[in-house]
Amino acid sequence: MNHGYLVGSIDVAELALASFFLFFIALVFWLRREDRREGYPLEHEISGMVESMGGPLSAATPKRFFLPFDRGVVSYPLPRDQGREPVNIAAKRLENFPGAPYVPTGNPLADGVGPASYAQRARWPDQDAHGRARIVPLSGEATISVWSGGRDPRGMTVTAADGVVAGTVRDLWIDRAEHQIRYIEVETTSGKTVLAPMAMASVSSKGVSIDAINAADYDGVPQLETAGEITRYEEERIIGYFGGGYLYANTNRQEPWL
Repeated sequence: MNHGYLVGSIDVAELALASFFLFFIALVFWLRREDRREGYPLEHEISGMVESMGGPLSAATPKRFFLPFDRGVVSYPLPRDQGREPVNIAAKRLENFPGAPYVPTGNPLADGVGPASYAQRARWPDQDAHGRARIVPLSGEATISVWSGGRDPRGMTVTAADGVVAGTVRDLWIDRAEHQIRYIEVETTSGKTVLAPMAMASVSSKGVSIDAINAADYDGVPQLETAGEITRYEEERIIGYFGGGYLYANTNRQEPWL
C-alpha cells in the first residue's frame, strides 16, 4: 500500500517544507547582497572607520546597467574611491553620540542638510520614451496647452511663506510624458529667473502661493546651467532647496511641536 513515503519515513510534505526553508535562507542571503550595491561599506559615525564589506556572502558582485539612448554603462557596487563626487556638507553633529542629529552651519536650504538633502543624480535631462527631454518650458510646446477650464498661473504674482510677493510667473515647465505642470518659472522682484516646484504651489484667483520659503530666499534658488533645459541633478537641487524651507525657512518651524 502507498502511504506517500519516499524513503523510509520521509514523505513529500517533509521534502516540500525542507525545500521551502532552504529557498527562504538563500533568498535572505541574496537580498542582503543586493541591497549593498550603494552606500557600502559603512562608516562609523564617531571614529570614521570604514567597516568591512562582510565577505562574499554579504557583498554583491558588480552588476552592469546599460543606460538608454547611448548614455553609457554603469556598474554597481563601485569601489569606494570611484564614481562618487565628494560632497562637503556644512553641518555638525548636535551631540557626540551615534545617531545624534546634524544641524546646519551654513545655508541650510542649499547645503543638503535634513529635508534639503539631495541625491547626486545624472547631469542630463530626464528623457521620455523617445529620448526627448521630458520636462520643458510650455512656451516652446505647440501641441500642449493649459486646460481652458482651469486657471493659468502665468502672469500671476507669487506669494512666499512670509506673505511677501516673491515675483511673477513667467512660464510653466511641463512633463511631456504625463502632461503635467512640474515647475513654474518665476521672475523674482530682483529680476532673476528661477524654477519652483508646482507640487508645492497653490493657485487661486488671488495668485500663486508657495509656503515653503520666504521671498528673500528666491534669489538663492539653484540656477539652471543651460537655458530651457533642466537636468536630473538640478531637479534634485531645486526640490531640496524648497523642501528644506519647510523646516529651515523660519525659526519657529524648527521648534518641537510637543
